[in-house]
Amino acid sequence: MKNIKFSNQNRTKTIAKFSKETYDLVVIGGGITGGGIALDAASRGLKVALIEKNDFASGTSSKSTKLIHGGLRYLKQFDFWLVKEVGSERAIVHKLAPHLVLPEKMLLPLIENGSYGKWLTSVGLKVYDILAQVTGEDKRKMLEKKEALKLEPLLPKKILKGAGYYAEYRTDDARLTIENIKTSLQFGAEALNYASVEDFEYTDDKISGVKVKDVLSGDDFTIQTKYVISAAGPWVDELRSVNNSKKGKRLHLTKGVHLVFPYEKLPVKQSVYFDIPDGRMMFAIPRGKVTYVGTTDTNFNLDKDRVRTDLADAIYLLSAVNNMFPKINLEMEDIVSSWAGLRPLIHEEGKSASELSRKDEIFTSDTGLISIAGGKLTGYRKMAERVVDRIAKKIEEEHKVQLKDCHTDEIPLAGNVDFKKFKHVKKYMAEIYNRIKPDGFTEHDAWFLVTNYGKQTELILDTYATLKDADIYERMAKAELRFGIDYEMVQNPMDFFIRRTGRLYFDIDSIRSLMDPILQEFKAIYKADNTQLVAWKEELERELDEHSNFSMDRV
Repeated sequence: MKNIKFSNQNRTKTIAKFSKETYDLVVIGGGITGGGIALDAASRGLKVALIEKNDFASGTSSKSTKLIHGGLRYLKQFDFWLVKEVGSERAIVHKLAPHLVLPEKMLLPLIENGSYGKWLTSVGLKVYDILAQVTGEDKRKMLEKKEALKLEPLLPKKILKGAGYYAEYRTDDARLTIENIKTSLQFGAEALNYASVEDFEYTDDKISGVKVKDVLSGDDFTIQTKYVISAAGPWVDELRSVNNSKKGKRLHLTKGVHLVFPYEKLPVKQSVYFDIPDGRMMFAIPRGKVTYVGTTDTNFNLDKDRVRTDLADAIYLLSAVNNMFPKINLEMEDIVSSWAGLRPLIHEEGKSASELSRKDEIFTSDTGLISIAGGKLTGYRKMAERVVDRIAKKIEEEHKVQLKDCHTDEIPLAGNVDFKKFKHVKKYMAEIYNRIKPDGFTEHDAWFLVTNYGKQTELILDTYATLKDADIYERMAKAELRFGIDYEMVQNPMDFFIRRTGRLYFDIDSIRSLMDPILQEFKAIYKADNTQLVAWKEELERELDEHSNFSMDRV
């Protein structure tokens, strides 16, 4: 699959095209749902424009637990339909991007007075295997106490009774989003970040255009379109209000928080899904140099553009981890990073945050605004299929055309050139390591490149070979940056360090060492002045502090 240039350096041309042409569909929201919709619609033959008010994946779609998982916990709510759908989707998304959706064994400890008993867990995991169509080595196993401790010595020996052992997949949600959007370009879609919807245009009381403000220049433009889908996540209700159609069901936002520790501080040997004292469940997931834990599930009604981990969140998660892993005594200063995001769930009277359904729902206004909210990261492709089905049916009936059926289950995502299975990814990882090892890079560095970029690593290494920086890590980071600017709409250092590379969460120290050289590279490429350089640096330092500092003086 050819790499298509996708850069904000072409922003003026993109906006001119948006202003001049008429589209079949405008998708509002550049998260995983919007990206999935753009790919589905464009691959069926529709002319699609996607717009995002901030950076792609800057909201919920970079703040999840980063698992493509089957929703085991929804069995407790007897939500078999959801378990079946997202369980089946795991295998499909893994096939589409095996470099980005990685197999991950999950251990479910069974403890005295815990949420799951041995019999219920055995039956539940069996049902889970059936619903999710799990086969081969990925099928669940029930472990005795001794076997569980051998797999994970950190578990609480006194109260441990055994464990369930099953398969899940880990991903990078922000990269999964950008790869969906980039793949949609292969089918003719157009996309723009930092473009905010301000209002709608109407013809005969139906939406016929979307009024947009270019956040970077302040200029306004209008996109003419036949249909509009709002996939704006937590901001769906705001757009329904602009459209005067916020009636009936509404969103219920809950906050989920994750903490990140150096791996040596929480050296779990595989992912663990464990009980916490208040009856909820939590994940501890090793990833490269770190282990992260989460998540919380609390009601949220503050500023949606400023969601952060607070001291109470950190104390809650620390207590939960120390309760399950008594040999580990994590303290506040052990936290190296964190993230906090919002779940746009559908409100149900009388239900607590953790009881709300994770199913998606579609709302259609009298003026034709179609909004989709709710759902799970794992189910993004099916969500897109359902909402695009509605548009496709209308277009076929009204314009007497025949569109293709949904076939996104057969479209490899960008970066997956010829990976058929994960074993091919591992082989390629070994090849990359052999190529970069002579310069002093580690196996972790090869793992990082391949699990972020897949076969697009080739473009990065080609650029790396042309650079002359003495420090190999500065040189590689600059090569990544140039790839991000040319092919992934990177506009500022936060796009690069947070969403395209995940460094803020999984390798925060590298930002501190790379900050100045990367800022200088931005200055040169975007021809920025010193004022802009200082502003970027101040914002980056603010992000570092907000994600890693939980001292009392910040409260």
